[in-house]
Amino acid sequence: MRPNRIGVAVVATCLIATGCGGGGGAQDATSAASGSFGNLTGICRPGDASSASAPGVTADEIEVGTFSDVGFTRYRDFIDAAKVFTSWCNAAGGINGRTLVANIRDTNLTEVHQRMVESCREDFFLVGGGAALDGLGVKDRLSCLLPEFPAHVTTSENTGSDLQLSSGATVSEGVDPYSGFHDWLINDEHPGSANSIGVLVGDSPITEVMSEKVTESLTASGATVVYNEKYPPAGVSDWTSYARALRAERVRGLIFLGEFRHLGRLQEALTDIGYQPDWIDANATSYNAEFLGAMRDSLENRNYYVDLSGIAPLDAAARVPAVRQLKDMFDQYAPSSDITFQVLRAFQAWVLFAKSAATCGDELTRACVYQAARKETAWTAGGLQAPVDLSRPLAEQTRCFNVQQATPEGWKAAEFGPNTGVFRCGFTPYRYTQDFGRPITLADVGRSISELE
Repeated sequence: MRPNRIGVAVVATCLIATGCGGGGGAQDATSAASGSFGNLTGICRPGDASSASAPGVTADEIEVGTFSDVGFTRYRDFIDAAKVFTSWCNAAGGINGRTLVANIRDTNLTEVHQRMVESCREDFFLVGGGAALDGLGVKDRLSCLLPEFPAHVTTSENTGSDLQLSSGATVSEGVDPYSGFHDWLINDEHPGSANSIGVLVGDSPITEVMSEKVTESLTASGATVVYNEKYPPAGVSDWTSYARALRAERVRGLIFLGEFRHLGRLQEALTDIGYQPDWIDANATSYNAEFLGAMRDSLENRNYYVDLSGIAPLDAAARVPAVRQLKDMFDQYAPSSDITFQVLRAFQAWVLFAKSAATCGDELTRACVYQAARKETAWTAGGLQAPVDLSRPLAEQTRCFNVQQATPEGWKAAEFGPNTGVFRCGFTPYRYTQDFGRPITLADVGRSISELE
């Protein structure tokens, strides 16, 4: 049976994302009809397509797959993004007249292989999704020559794999995309904390690697990690022992890699014993309204930060038209849904697909869309993110970061010294010296890019 056609998330130990409040007025009908997004003109538009030019493509429809662990996590971030974007795009005429259909592929944490087999059979592309155990499906995807523009990647096997274009930072990269952010935290904002850093992660093979990576990067920068611990992935009933350990080691800055709800319980324990680090890196998946609600009693006098890694924040709507438009689109098509960090990541993938597919006209093929996207040497998703050169590997590029701080009034930009619009750009991410694995290639499955049609 075909999945829900309403058109990472990641398990708790892999930084689960949840909602972040959207808002704004109703979308202007003229803007919706134009099919323009941000500074991109007519990425969705009417047309007279007539051919069934590729798998998943007919004269009337384009079927794309969106992966999500929603059956396991219940988080709908990628599903909400798919619903809003496809509704908006189809109202503007679709992709050259073809209706855009999102097939939601519920990977349910462990069913990545099964969903990938289905997607290979039915979908033209994979767009705007992710799964915690995404490495389980890479060989299947490459074997059937299925390209993807994901919202989120998790494992080293998938990150930077062939037939994939992603402009978003992730801890599974071969470089540390958060090194610029942590350098600002330790050396600029809280210079007294450099010799007293703590790292606390959910206990799983994936997050264990995350812990090793961040520890290597911090140590190379001159910081000292005095506390490095794991907690059960389902959390614990009493976080007092962890709070006391942080106090005993005099941790001044804490990097928390796990589900934000667990951080909320830890914060309660820290408050109970009367201890608080100077700052907490809550990780970008805490960029949502639920985090603010969970931390409401401590927002006045605690420093919770997240790095959005070059994705424009919601409080920049007055300065960034693409953010203003995205909020308007959610008001129209999903008014009860929140806009989270994962939604923002998913949207840039959908915009990339639509713009690239629109250039192919009636002869819409996987090769055309993929190669069109690779020609984007300063991709901003209409202004939704800092520029990225999609023609070359992300790991080879200088990066941008932008810091949001949780306040009683909501998520607000910290004073991090932006030098390019709402971003601070120009840092070179730290390259790990340890071998943390490599992405799977077409050659690994006996295929070649020349076979992509």
